[in-house]
Amino acid sequence: MKTMTKSDITPIFTADMIDKRLNELAEILNEEYKDKELYIICVLKGSVMFTVDLVKKLTMPLKIEFIRLSSYGSGTVSSGKVNAVDISLPDLNEKHVIVLEDIIDTGHTAQFLSSFINHNFKVASYKFISLLDKKCRREVDIDPDIYGFEIDDKFLVGYGLDLDGNYRNLPFVGYIK
Repeated sequence: MKTMTKSDITPIFTADMIDKRLNELAEILNEEYKDKELYIICVLKGSVMFTVDLVKKLTMPLKIEFIRLSSYGSGTVSSGKVNAVDISLPDLNEKHVIVLEDIIDTGHTAQFLSSFINHNFKVASYKFISLLDKKCRREVDIDPDIYGFEIDDKFLVGYGLDLDGNYRNLPFVGYIK
């Protein structure tokens, strides 16, 4: 297999486009939660760039928790099976909770996590926010409350998204040619 380089990846969303959209998302959240403390749940590893950049734009008090789920493994298509690698969370009862995810594809991960939180906690409010929404691949009836960009059926890398652990560090989101 040929070793890929950055030139094999076609950008779809530039760093500037992502930053502009994060400013818009932060404006919505800062208004809605201005007097509330938030619990932000970052789904590792893919959501870390999205989470870090978004929370820097938020003005309310917040706590960040990290969980680790997987549905891709080393493939380029979601397996449809969610592997809860580490889902340790503090007591979220009566808390305002926002889950930040890099991409909703089939919807299995979003459904699993939403069910887990709503089954185990009586949260004050809950939102599921995804940077990317791949509606064309949805297999279950779930949508993010807010998303950054809608995308078609391409395998994406960059800005946290990876191919077998590679390309997470790219400042843009792109697809492999």
